[in-house]
Amino acid sequence: MPSELRNFLAIPYDELEELNLNVKEQRMKRVPLHKIQEERLEYLSGEKRIKAVTVLFSDLEGADIFGPGKVLVFGNVIDKNGESYAADIRGVLKGFAEGLYKKKGYTLNAANEIEGFLFQGPDAERRYHETVKFEYVNTGGYYHSLPGDPLRTFIDTTAEVQRAMGFQNEKDHPEVAPSQFEINYNYAEVVAAADHIQLYKLICRQVANKMGCTASFLPKPVVGVNGSGMHTNVSISKNGKNLFWDPKGEEMLSKFGWEFLDRILTHGNDICLILNASVNAYRRLDPHFEAPNQLKASPVDRGSMIRIPIGNERSMRVEVRSVAPDANPYMVMLSIFKTGLEGETAKIKNLRQAQRYLPDNIYDAMANFRKADWTTKLLGADVKGRYADLKQASADRCPRLLGTFVKAPEVQYHHDVYNQFLWNLF
Repeated sequence: MPSELRNFLAIPYDELEELNLNVKEQRMKRVPLHKIQEERLEYLSGEKRIKAVTVLFSDLEGADIFGPGKVLVFGNVIDKNGESYAADIRGVLKGFAEGLYKKKGYTLNAANEIEGFLFQGPDAERRYHETVKFEYVNTGGYYHSLPGDPLRTFIDTTAEVQRAMGFQNEKDHPEVAPSQFEINYNYAEVVAAADHIQLYKLICRQVANKMGCTASFLPKPVVGVNGSGMHTNVSISKNGKNLFWDPKGEEMLSKFGWEFLDRILTHGNDICLILNASVNAYRRLDPHFEAPNQLKASPVDRGSMIRIPIGNERSMRVEVRSVAPDANPYMVMLSIFKTGLEGETAKIKNLRQAQRYLPDNIYDAMANFRKADWTTKLLGADVKGRYADLKQASADRCPRLLGTFVKAPEVQYHHDVYNQFLWNLF
């Protein structure tokens, strides 16, 4: 049947952006859920050209369709007692954020800088075990992607889709490594910010696929060039005031902000497996390469786990740089905010300058995660155990030592790859 005869709803990008920004405004104003529900159901039932509603769920590893006539909805998993299911980390994060708002008036804010690579071929990750290499679409870096270049076309197209989805884009550019990209957007309340990460990766993958390419979020798919990170910028506000801002504070960060930062540094090794969830992620944390692997804070040192960017009353924030782009975004947000607010502070002199390092392999990260009391408090014993077992199973499929080149099982059994492409082959 010719496509022009199909009665599908196809909304122009400018109208779609307006609809999504209206939804975002409702969330920011905390419009009561029953009002939103009534409005959404009325729209979905009244608009006959909508043919499907795609409900999105994320498993413990954070695994994820665009087209005319489809609506995307993020779902919550409810336990048989009516409460949020303990392993539905999005629901847990949502409950945590709502509880803090009710008790203390806190709004948790986050924005992420997500890097990735664009490789030749629509199934480059799935076929890596056959070729043991990735083919760049572009061999330049910053400022070297010209109009008509595949990487520039990919970035521009993805940015346009993001705007239509209400991301409120800020900037986009090729990154340092060949074929590497970063497409930045505005901050949001914490659950929406984590949803943005899932949508960002979904958009990138679909745009890349339409171009005959692969958007990869492996932290270090190619040895010898910069890896990909997901720098996570966070702040907390109350009654519209940024609680991290103090014009008289050290680096203009408030005492509240420094305490938040110190707790994350204290538990940095405990939560490293959450922030760096794959075997491949530890190539990026190689202490011999420029990487955010040092358990310290700095306004300028890019080897620090945490950076304190220059800010003002509105933008002051803490940037957790050690996060990999393949991590479960809901678990990342929960671990950063809950640790920053409720974790302990180490009795270490010069905690922020101490020469301590994050693990350089997943086995040490798993050992730290399993033995830490804090991760039990953070996730609960059952979810903690299941998550650790998933990581153990993935690690055991790969060579124990990373070595000097990316191994085939490291890609083939990466959760991003087998969840999306290989499940039907098992």
